[in-house]
Amino acid sequence: MIIKSMSRNGAILAIFALATTGAVTLTQIATKDKIKQQEQATLMRSLTEVMPSHAYDNQLTANCIEINDAFLGHSKTTNAYRTQKEDKMTGIILETTAPDGYSGKIEILSAIYVDGTVAGVRVIKHKETPGLGDKVELARSSWILSFNNKKPLSEKDPTWAVKKDGGQFDQFTGATITPRAVVNAVKRASLYVQHNQDSLFVSGGACHE
Repeated sequence: MIIKSMSRNGAILAIFALATTGAVTLTQIATKDKIKQQEQATLMRSLTEVMPSHAYDNQLTANCIEINDAFLGHSKTTNAYRTQKEDKMTGIILETTAPDGYSGKIEILSAIYVDGTVAGVRVIKHKETPGLGDKVELARSSWILSFNNKKPLSEKDPTWAVKKDGGQFDQFTGATITPRAVVNAVKRASLYVQHNQDSLFVSGGACHE
């Protein structure tokens, strides 16, 4: 009797487990496309925030290349999106990582014109201190806009530093490490574009899904 009861309960549990697994699988399948659409929409919002609309007439995600370069702080391959207007390359939107933030890595999205001039910048991920380092977010302050239309002349350009270090960019009260890290990362993004014209704008390329 006990054995039959245990067998029956085991069978019920097995059926329940299969049903639960099936439900989870079906939910994942049903939501996969929706999640992908949401991710695409988020990406598009970020891309259109950093590159002015007058600078391109192509679909931003249509001309994509893959980049993996330690100079940009990359530890993995990332996607970069080239902008065009009237079939002429105008710029590129790429990711850089500032490894030296106060609380860790800072992920940055930079739009750079073909000549290396910065079109726009956004911090897309960070763990900086609320009320101090988080002023790199546009929602917290307009500081990130100070990069617009600026271009470093070299890796040692003295103007590409916070004012405490003799440069042109403000630091935050009580927080110098965070803006210093972002300035250096954006500078590297511009210099990378200036030094890699052929691989970025002449060669073809495509990104994996």
